[in-house]
This record gives sequence, structure tokens and C-alpha cells, in this order.
Amino acid sequence: MADEQKNALAPTFNYVSPGPTVDKLLRSESFVTGIRGPLGSGKSTGCVMKLLLKALEQPVQKDHVRRSRFLVVRNTYSELKTTTIKTWHQWIPDTLGHWVSQGPPTHHIRIAGTRAAPGLDMEVIFLALDRPADVKKVLSLEITAAWINEAREIAKEVIDGLTGRVGRFPPVRDGGCVNPQIIMDTNPPEVDHWWYVLAEQDTSTQRNAEMVGSVKRAEAEMRDAGLLGKRQPLFEFFAQPDANSPDAENLPNLPRDYYAKLSAGKSDEWRKVYIRGEYGFVQDGRPVYPEFREYLHVREFELNTRLPIDIGIDFGLTPAATIGQRSFTGIHRVRWEVVTEHMGAKQFADVLKGFLNQYCSQFDIGTITGDPAGSAAAQADDEITCFKILQANGINARPAQTNSTTVRQEAHKQAMARLIDGEAGYQIHPTAVPTLRRGMSGQYRFKRIQVLGDERYHSTPEKNQVSHVCEADQYRMLGTGEGRVVINGPLSARGRTRPAYTLT
Repeated sequence: MADEQKNALAPTFNYVSPGPTVDKLLRSESFVTGIRGPLGSGKSTGCVMKLLLKALEQPVQKDHVRRSRFLVVRNTYSELKTTTIKTWHQWIPDTLGHWVSQGPPTHHIRIAGTRAAPGLDMEVIFLALDRPADVKKVLSLEITAAWINEAREIAKEVIDGLTGRVGRFPPVRDGGCVNPQIIMDTNPPEVDHWWYVLAEQDTSTQRNAEMVGSVKRAEAEMRDAGLLGKRQPLFEFFAQPDANSPDAENLPNLPRDYYAKLSAGKSDEWRKVYIRGEYGFVQDGRPVYPEFREYLHVREFELNTRLPIDIGIDFGLTPAATIGQRSFTGIHRVRWEVVTEHMGAKQFADVLKGFLNQYCSQFDIGTITGDPAGSAAAQADDEITCFKILQANGINARPAQTNSTTVRQEAHKQAMARLIDGEAGYQIHPTAVPTLRRGMSGQYRFKRIQVLGDERYHSTPEKNQVSHVCEADQYRMLGTGEGRVVINGPLSARGRTRPAYTLT
């Protein structure tokens, strides 16, 4: 390699891996490879180095230049700018090549080559997924490889979409792409996240078993088609050691008191995730339901077949439903959830109907209550609403009487605050409603407003992976009369209105 190219990419040659786990990432030839670990463990830098090494793997073209195009993804533009791009520029300064900071940020590095010393043409595109136009662009790019930074914040559908975009550059006529990959790093996610399911091969639920099974089938199909080597895995995950252990990685590059200061004042759950590198859940923002307590509101139970069940539905592109029951004594128990992504009202109606037929056929349906916004005309047809689509498919849902966020949230809060015969007035099943449980435990939250020196939060809950099912349960609560309790006082057990229909 020419001296000019060596000088330009000096950080690559000066780089020392922080430990054996990052070494494994750098050597991995799996189609999708990921590393998780504590804060400060060198994960992101390892991914930067892997992109640079991958650029040097590409074929030398007729003009003696290796060409590559990479995509770097983060969940929001603010995180992309303050974290991901900053890490990139620590190793590849913006003075090298042509750096464009907006629309989207792009770094293009060109180094001329000769027959004896091939040159380099490397384009790196940075995208955040909080802008719809950027999400669409991800699915239309032709790239060599992709780096997903903090993958726990990215939906698996994005990873699935990228599998068809990597390996498309350079084109075959110019020598093709060598070993296309999707590279991921993350702090540990929670135990029902897609990363956990695939990395730990967890098949404990039907959803998890289907996800693991689909990857195994895809791996077999790609190997049979010659798209994977005989021993090349489709997915490969690596976990770094506890930052407190003797095997901790990247310690020589950190201040001696880095983790001591980092852990000061933090909860054990926070230390578990960000220092010990274990799967877990850490609140970020102000929870909508600070009243919720796992020891009080999460209980084993079965519903009473002599009583009707109630259903709440939230619409949109990620429709969700919760299914629960109000006991004779007034305890609200949530037994099931139906959570989807990127699904229209018609398809969701089919999914919900199939679920009810499978799990709830022995119950009468008391109320089916949905987001009043579903009464608005659907985009696909000005004459069709979500409620009409549901009714056409045998689900006789009705809009909630109010969409007031205060009333919806207070309906939950008041039930949580009640004690009835020594039991909480609101209970959820420990395993059957994992998304709702995460939301109630703090992921359904008011996002922090970044204001220097001031603790402020948005006035409406953040839209995220748990918000839709939490709001579906709010509508379910309103359908049972809890909205009237908020406004008018307690509702007697006999005062509940029973609709004159059942689901067929």
C-alpha cells in the first residue's frame, strides 16, 4: 500500500484491539455479526475498524482502486450526531476526504492508486431512523456492508430489510462485493428483545420459537443456494465480559476510576446492564406509571369463564390489543396481549380474530374499545375507517368515549392504587403480556427534554415499542367504565353496562 494511503488510514494501523471479544468480531465472517457489552468496552470502535478492514478487502478494479459503500445507522439523529459520528471522527477525521454534515451526513474518502499500490474509494453514509424518509432510503441503497450502532434501539425489520441491500456494491461487473456483512454493537437489551432471542436461541414462547426457526430456515436456504459457506453462520453474537472482572476489555484505554465514577449513585439494575454487561432493563425518562410495582401488580392468575372479557385496541401502523377481565370484586386482570408491527387494520383484524378463537373461545366478549382516532377515514380509502374494517371482519369494536390522555392514564392509576381484599386493583400476568409489563415497568415514559441544568420532560408519552400496547390497555380500561370512575367516582359492580353482542 502506498505511503499516502497508509498515512491517510494511520488510525487503522495504530489500532490495538481492546480484547479477545472484539478480536472475534473483527475475524467474524458471519452474514450478520454483533457484539454486546458494558459502556466503554471498545465495541463501537471495533465496528469502525471492521468497516475499514472491509474496505481493504474489496476487489481492485481496472483503475487500481478498491471501491466500497457503507451505511451507518443509529435510532435518532441526535444520537447519531453526538455519539456515532463522534466515534467515527475519533479515528477518521473529517479533514480526510470530503465530509458533508447534513442531508444525510456522508464521508467520502478517495485515494488514487497504482498497479503496485491500489487506491481507495470509500463512501460512508450515516442515517438516523427517526425520519421516515431515511427509513425508506435504507431500503433502497446498494451498499457493501452496514453498521448498526446501538442495535437494541433498532427494530428487527430494519435488519431484515438490510439483508437485501448489503453486497450490492461494488456491482458484479466491477468485481462484485467480498463478504458482505451487517455489523452490530449494543449495550445489553431486555430479555424479550430480538437480540436476546436470537443470541441466546430462546424458544420459550411461540413468538420466539418462530423467530429462531425463521433464522435457521433462512440460514439453510442461503447455504443451499451457495450464499453462505459450509461453516459460515447467518447470525453470530459475541458478549464481552463484566467490566468489573479480571477479563474486562479496553481498561488500558480508560481512566483508572472510570467505572467507579460511572456507577456512583446508579441502581443495581443500571450497573447490571451498563457495567456488568448483562441483559436487563433500565428506565430512561419519567415513567407514566410510577405507581406500578412488580411485586404488587404482577401476579399469576387465570380468568373466570363465567365473566366476560374486555378488549382494548390501539390503531396505527403498529396496532396492538390487550385482553383482560374485571372480576366480581372489581379487580382488573390483563391476561393476553396482541402486539404487531407494520400491519394494516384488515390484517390486524385477522390476527386478532385468530387469537381470540384460539385462546378466548370459552369467554363472552364484554366490550371491545378502540382509539377514537380509528373513526377517522383510513388513508387507503376515504370511505373506510378502522372500526368499519374490524366490524366487517366480525369484531364489533366501538370508539372510546374520550381520547383525553389524562382520563386514560388516570383510569390505570386509580385501579393500581386500589387494594381489594388484600389484592391490587390492577394486575397483569407475569409471562403472557411481556410488552405491557415492560411498558408499565417504565418503558412507557415521558421522554427527557435536553435542557442544560433543568430536569424537564415532554408532556405526552414517547412513541416507542411499548406505547401502543399500553394505550390499547387504556382504551380497554375506559371500555369497562373506569373513565367514568375518574370523572364521576366509583362504579359499582352491578353498574357495569353489558353490550348485547358477542364475538363470533
